[in-house]
Amino acid sequence: MRTLKFLLQKEFRQIFRDPSILRIIFIMPIMQLIVLPFAADYEVKNINLSLVNQDQSETSRLLAEKLASSGYFKITHSDKSYEKALEAVEDRQADIIVNIPPGFESALIKEGENTIYVAANAIDGIKAGLGVSYAQQIIGEFNRELRETWIPPTRLMPRPMIQVQSANWYNPDVDYQLFMVPGILVVLVTMVGSFLAALNIVKEKESGTIEQINVSPIKKHQFLLGKLIPFWVLGLLILGIGLIVSWLIHGIVPAGSYALIFLFAGIYLVAVLGIGLLVSTFAETQQQATFIAFFFLMVFILLSGLYTPVDSMPEWAKVVSWFNPVTHFVEVIRAIVLKGSGWRDILPQMATILAFGLVYNTLAVLNYRKTS
Repeated sequence: MRTLKFLLQKEFRQIFRDPSILRIIFIMPIMQLIVLPFAADYEVKNINLSLVNQDQSETSRLLAEKLASSGYFKITHSDKSYEKALEAVEDRQADIIVNIPPGFESALIKEGENTIYVAANAIDGIKAGLGVSYAQQIIGEFNRELRETWIPPTRLMPRPMIQVQSANWYNPDVDYQLFMVPGILVVLVTMVGSFLAALNIVKEKESGTIEQINVSPIKKHQFLLGKLIPFWVLGLLILGIGLIVSWLIHGIVPAGSYALIFLFAGIYLVAVLGIGLLVSTFAETQQQATFIAFFFLMVFILLSGLYTPVDSMPEWAKVVSWFNPVTHFVEVIRAIVLKGSGWRDILPQMATILAFGLVYNTLAVLNYRKTS
C-alpha cells in the first residue's frame, strides 16, 4: 500500500509538471464543449440554389419567392438554361437545382398537373438529401396552397381539414445542443481514459525508466494501478468540469442524478483504461500508440450513435457498435440527462461495461511483461 502511494504521488507530479498534458486535459475539453455544440447543427440552412425558371409566369415567380423566403435556400444563380445551372454546380456556386419547365402554369390550368425537376450535388450527401427534402416539402406546400386558391370549397364539398397535434418527449424544443453535449462529454472522457493513459505508459518505455521499474521490487499490479488510477481520477475530473461548462454555457441540467452519471463513468473509465493499457503493451513508441489509439477512437466515435443513430446502421455495424463501450455510455448519459433514467434503467449497460472492463484489463495484464 505504501509503495502504491509513492507511485501515485510520482504519477500525479509527473502529469502536472508536463504543460502539454495539462493543456490536453483541461483546456482542450473546455474549448471543445464550448465550440462544437454551436457548430454541430443537424439543421442545414443557406443551401445554395440554382433556379431554372423556363416559364416566367406569375405562378413560377411565386414558387421562386417561396423557395427564397423559406430560410433554407439562398438563390445564388438564376437562368433559363439547365446546362448553365449544371455549370454553376460544377463551379461550386450551387448545391441544388430546381428546374421549372416551360408552360408550367398553363399545364397546371389545362391538365391539372405538371412536374418540377430537382437535382442535387450529392458529393455532400447530407446536404444533398436534406436540400431535396426541403425543396419537396416547400413545393408540396405550394401545391396545396394553389389547390385551395383555384378550387374553393363549396357547401356540398367542403375543404377537408386534418389537424395534427405533436409532442416531443424529453426534448420538447428538439434542441440539438441538449442532444450533442452529453455525447461530446463521453468522447472527452474516452480520450483521457484511453489515449492519454496509453501515451503515459509508452513514454516510460521511450525514456527507459520502465526498465528500471521492471527490475525493481515493485509488483506488476502496483505499477499498473499507479499508472491507471491518476487517469481514472482525471477522467472523472474532466467529466465534472464538462458538466459545469454544459450548465454555464448551454444551460444543460441533467433530469436525472449526477451521482448516477459519475457512478457509470467510474465503471466506464475502468473499461477504457483497460483499452489504453492494452494498446500500450503493443506500442513501443508514443507515435505508434498515437496511431493505434487514433484508429480505435475514430471507430468508437463513428459507431457510437453520437452522430448517426445505431438503429439506422446496417446489421453488421449494429453488432460492432454493441461491442463499442462508447455506444453504451452515450446511450446512458443521454438517458440520464434528457430522460432522467434511474439506476434500474441502466443496469443492462452497466453489466455490459463491467464485462468489457474485466476482459480488456485481463488481456492487458496478461500481455504486460515484467521481469523481477
